[in-house]
Amino acid sequence: MNIPASCLRQAITIRLVEERLLELYALGEVHGTVHTCVGQEWSGVAVCAALRKGDTIFSNHRGHGHFLSWCDDVEGLIGEILGRSSGVCGGWGGSQHLAVAGFFSNGIVGGMGPVSAGAAMAHKLRGGGDIAVLFIGDGGMNQGVVFETFNAASRFDLPLLIVCEINGIAQSTAIDTVLAGSLAGRAASFDIDIVEGDTWHPEALLASAQRAVTQVRSRSRPVLLCVHTFRLNPHSKGDDLRPRALLDDYRQRDLLCQWFAAADGDIHTLRESCRMRVERAVQNALAAPMACGIETPFPARADVIWRPAVSPGGSLVTRLRNGWEKALSGDSRVLFLGEDVADPYGGAFKVSKGLSSRFPERVYNMPISEAAMVGLGVGLALSGLRPVIEIMFGDFLTLAFDQLCNHAAKFHDMYGGRFHVPLVVRTPMGGRRGYGPTHSQSLEKHFLGIPGLQVAAIHHRLDCEAMLSRLPGWIQHPLLLIENKTAYGLDGAAGVLEGFVYQETGGLFPTLRIHPGLQPDVLIFGYGGMLVEIEAAMDRLFVDHDVLCAAIVPTMLHPFDMDPVFEALRETHRMVIVEEGAGFAGLGAEVVAMIHERGVGPVRIKRLSGIALAIPAAVSAEATHLPDARAIVGAVLAMMHGR
Repeated sequence: MNIPASCLRQAITIRLVEERLLELYALGEVHGTVHTCVGQEWSGVAVCAALRKGDTIFSNHRGHGHFLSWCDDVEGLIGEILGRSSGVCGGWGGSQHLAVAGFFSNGIVGGMGPVSAGAAMAHKLRGGGDIAVLFIGDGGMNQGVVFETFNAASRFDLPLLIVCEINGIAQSTAIDTVLAGSLAGRAASFDIDIVEGDTWHPEALLASAQRAVTQVRSRSRPVLLCVHTFRLNPHSKGDDLRPRALLDDYRQRDLLCQWFAAADGDIHTLRESCRMRVERAVQNALAAPMACGIETPFPARADVIWRPAVSPGGSLVTRLRNGWEKALSGDSRVLFLGEDVADPYGGAFKVSKGLSSRFPERVYNMPISEAAMVGLGVGLALSGLRPVIEIMFGDFLTLAFDQLCNHAAKFHDMYGGRFHVPLVVRTPMGGRRGYGPTHSQSLEKHFLGIPGLQVAAIHHRLDCEAMLSRLPGWIQHPLLLIENKTAYGLDGAAGVLEGFVYQETGGLFPTLRIHPGLQPDVLIFGYGGMLVEIEAAMDRLFVDHDVLCAAIVPTMLHPFDMDPVFEALRETHRMVIVEEGAGFAGLGAEVVAMIHERGVGPVRIKRLSGIALAIPAAVSAEATHLPDARAIVGAVLAMMHGR
């Protein structure tokens, strides 16, 4: 059999690493879980033998063999799975979450599909012939996001190799009992070519993998490489219910089992060399310090420095459009993707109108595939670009929640802090437009508190043109940018409250303070589109009731800076919190909790929020559903009268 010695060594090393990891698990040295690829080693070996430096691999929960085939870092892998600081991700990622240059794995089945397509898109934009590779099991081929990936990869002619390891079983369920149609049929429906091979004939598999890689590289088109194989070990640890006779039959077919049993001199020598290398890696890992957690104490209160707030003229939508135009013209890494964002339509709310005419190679109309769009953005961002993804309505963010929560937000931390995801996802939120229950929600609270995800809410007084022009050079971590539909037409310089002082903190996402100049009676806290209602309420309270209010309006909602709120409460000791969305477990609840945790004096607080029902389309019903200036006035007066 004509197998290169390097490939043979890799396959043996992978087998020995996996077997040793199971021994370590039984000894209690592995915390959590471990998914071994015993029996499937040749798929990673064959594919990686055909790749080159510059290509990018995306793997899954069963990715040890792919990882070792790519970088041969035995010590880094074992250290990582043993939770040691010497691990490739410093012990933060563990078995399922590995990363080195050109390699990323994640435990969400199918979730790396659109991320790999984003990396493939980055390779295509840069030229040079590099490709992306996605390893996926047949159990993942029923995920909707995988089909979204197939569609995008084929439609945009992306250099993506999809390697499906067909082992016939998910965790315990036989694939043929839950899979309708065929894998070939799935690929064919997206005009994707198929190449096949199996792990029982590694020499032929090496040739098939080389053919598939060459085709992807030369044609810049996706290819599905189907690798028929068999998982000899349990899904993870000891949870295997398959018949013993079936397992024995496949062990007899397995080449590595055959070679090890034959005790051939050359194989024995190579196996012993690999075994010693694995054992050295184990001993080095056991001698390394355990990965350390990080304590996050409350930050000390800081004095807030206020400066005069800019009063930007022009409608918010014009200033947003100008800001993105400056971002695109000032940084060639910026891309703008979304549904109907290209001219002549220019986006549902016209934020992107004109951008595709000026930057035709960097503004893309995308299919209606929110998960794929955000996942593409993650892959583009991992590749060093600065993607901006427009989600037409904020309600549709739920379709991309996994890509934001389990991919974009986690990669920096779980990969040991060595990779960044400078991704912007922007979307309009809120009601008052009559769009009804699925196009009028304020869902941002569901994204607050996700580690690694920044969430900001734009209001019409913000100098968003300057902010967006600076954003590409500032951003390192994913940012969810919330806009409000009713604010798009508002002029930022018009209608300011006469006699009130407008100030803001520094930074790219400042907190706005509106202050009466005298001792205020009540502090009003809100964000985003609620600023319109807050200003109207403050005006009525002063003119009609001689009540002075101050307002705090943050832009950055997570991570959240409470210091401006603390400072303001030292003046008033009374606060009304206003949110358009349902208030339970919202930002307002967190603000109240932090006030009491920090022991901020005796404070009286009232909360206003949307009614916890689906938002009605009828204008009269919608008006009673959402908090407005009248409700704010009523809450402030009630507080003033001790109610």
